[in-house]
Amino acid sequence: MGSVRVRPGRIQSVSLPITRLVTGADVDLPVRVVHGREDGPTVWIDAAIHGDEAVGVEVVRQVLAGLDAKQLRGTLIAVPIVNVLGFMNGDRYLPDRRDLNRSFPGAARGSLASRIAHLFMNEVIAKCEVGIDLHTGSDRRTNLPQIRADLDDPRTRDLARAFGAPVMLHAKLRDGSLRYAARERGATVLLYEAGEAWRMDDWAIDAGVAGVNRVLARLGMVEGPDAPEEPSAVSYRSGWVRARGTGMLHLESKLGQRVVKGERLGGLFDSFGKRVRLVHADRDGIVIGRTEAPLVNSGDAVVHLAEIRDDDGADRVVEPAEVLSPELSGDHGG
Repeated sequence: MGSVRVRPGRIQSVSLPITRLVTGADVDLPVRVVHGREDGPTVWIDAAIHGDEAVGVEVVRQVLAGLDAKQLRGTLIAVPIVNVLGFMNGDRYLPDRRDLNRSFPGAARGSLASRIAHLFMNEVIAKCEVGIDLHTGSDRRTNLPQIRADLDDPRTRDLARAFGAPVMLHAKLRDGSLRYAARERGATVLLYEAGEAWRMDDWAIDAGVAGVNRVLARLGMVEGPDAPEEPSAVSYRSGWVRARGTGMLHLESKLGQRVVKGERLGGLFDSFGKRVRLVHADRDGIVIGRTEAPLVNSGDAVVHLAEIRDDDGADRVVEPAEVLSPELSGDHGG
């Protein structure tokens, strides 16, 4: 990794140079390599490609804390903070306002975002066959723990099932994203979404840690943790219900709640409490995301619904109580 050689049975931190600040201080990409004593797959986990996404950083920390290189089969490459400059400022983007997750595979002589993407591709992804990309909701949105992946690919679907999130959503590849660039290199990639930006949502962290460990177990790298109590609900289609007016938003729907088309999800009110509009579900499905913004304008996305399918009887619709514990099923986004 870079100029460092990590021997079998060892854990080592590596700093990969990114740039230099105006103060003369160097900015490096922090990487930790857990090189197992026994042969096995090489896997990466990363977080904070968007600098305001803190949940994944804690997921990486807890996963690393539970690993022993002498017992591990294969190698885990962990990058807890990819967008170092954004993370230090609590900013989703880089200083030049570029979105790092639209800059892959990057170029050695491109923009700052392009150079970071190029470094990550060549030092991390090029060495791995499987990756888990950790994210949270953005723009005052919170997400139910979910895996987004190419569910039409058998190996990807198998690892998504092993992760055991409440929902796994078939998501098309987006040009410029890490997932797209890694797939072009032949890697199998899972994208984990959970929680809200710039918050440490314990329920999102716990689900992420358990899921990553299950994937490592599925790959034969560690001993298997407990399987999820229920299989993930499967969705091939989702969409946001949008506000049809402007007002103060009072949502009644909770993350993980199963709703039917036409069901009331909440309402919009003016500053004196007069109801302006109701918000209704536009499809049957599960609430996998919702805005936490108190004020919304006409056309703003307010509730994300995933339609659930049962392919062969193996996937079951998840009831709200089975997705989140009672203390998490309320308005936890503040």
